[in-house]
Amino acid sequence: MNSLAHRHICVIVSGGIAAYKGPELVRRLRDAGAEVRVVMTAAATEFVRPLTFQAVSGSPVHVDLLDPAAEAAMGHIELARWADLVIVAPATADFLARIAHGLADDLAATLCLATAAPLLVAPAMNRLMWAHPATQHNVALLQQRGVHCCGPNDGGQACGETGAGRMAEPLEIVQAAAALHQHDALAGLRVLITAGPTQEPIDPVRFITNRSSGKMGYAVAAAARDAGAQVTLVSGPTRLAPPAGCEFVAATSAADMLQAVLAHVADCDIFIATAAVADYTVSAPAAQKMKKEGAALTLTLEPTQDILRAVAARPGAPFTVGFAAETERLAEYARGKLEAKSLNMIAANLVGRAGTGFESDDNELSVFWRGGEKQLGTASKQILARALVAIIAERYRAEVPHPG
Repeated sequence: MNSLAHRHICVIVSGGIAAYKGPELVRRLRDAGAEVRVVMTAAATEFVRPLTFQAVSGSPVHVDLLDPAAEAAMGHIELARWADLVIVAPATADFLARIAHGLADDLAATLCLATAAPLLVAPAMNRLMWAHPATQHNVALLQQRGVHCCGPNDGGQACGETGAGRMAEPLEIVQAAAALHQHDALAGLRVLITAGPTQEPIDPVRFITNRSSGKMGYAVAAAARDAGAQVTLVSGPTRLAPPAGCEFVAATSAADMLQAVLAHVADCDIFIATAAVADYTVSAPAAQKMKKEGAALTLTLEPTQDILRAVAARPGAPFTVGFAAETERLAEYARGKLEAKSLNMIAANLVGRAGTGFESDDNELSVFWRGGEKQLGTASKQILARALVAIIAERYRAEVPHPG
């Protein structure tokens, strides 16, 4: 957490039951060496008293936009300029909607508009509120603008229901905040990332694909961007908004993705292959829609070209990181792939389990390289992406010669 030492962090507490976690978040931020000031919405004060936050932060708590004593010196502008990072925890559905649409009707929302500091939100709400298209649209809109999102997690909720919507734990938020300030880890480097599934056509309306959502790859792209890299993301078809600040290249089939990767790989320092590329494609896709005739249908499949192997085998290959999704013998298969494809690193996870892997917001990664490994455990894909990028940066510096 050394990256938070002496940082100025403004914590905004909005009006949800998860506000009770706020004092622990403030305490952990201060333990990491940060100076913390707290802003509360009026609704938040109904859950936790401002005096509690004043005690754990060591500074007065700000609630009112038009506080005569503070506004004589434009207090909300001063606070916005003071902050190196703004954290909203909990970020309720209402608060996310207000900042997504640029409202400035209280101190907390005004601060989010007035600051140039990075904004990290920790959503917390009922599972159906989180899943609602309006909330998902607002979150996607914020992420397109560069807002960082930590959580939410799955689990029991105050309403008695269970599902996605629990605020990330304070330590997770602190880890996410620390990662945001590792700005120079990949500074000056060009990173090429693949993400998502591929679609291999059977006919004009049908295709073979897999369950990859692209969430892990998009999170890695955002984390590499935040670490200072120039990022190009080659993505198969997903429902995700491309991360802001990254060059985006769309691909559909494995052949499309290979062509896009080869067009960009010569200019990259690091290649990270998170995409779930199809191993096989249909030999002769039908030119017209195939009609169901009642008889069994046989498709002839042929192997696709291995993009990861092709990149690693290039003369002067970039630092190459693979991904392995396995259902058993994780370490054995991951290390086998590491050696067989001459990779610098590989990140592996078990799939087919509820709550992690394909389509989930969470994952569990094990990272391997020659002579070492690290277990990252279970966390949100955003948090794991930042941890993975930190390891990639460390191993890159250790393995790639640098002048001086």
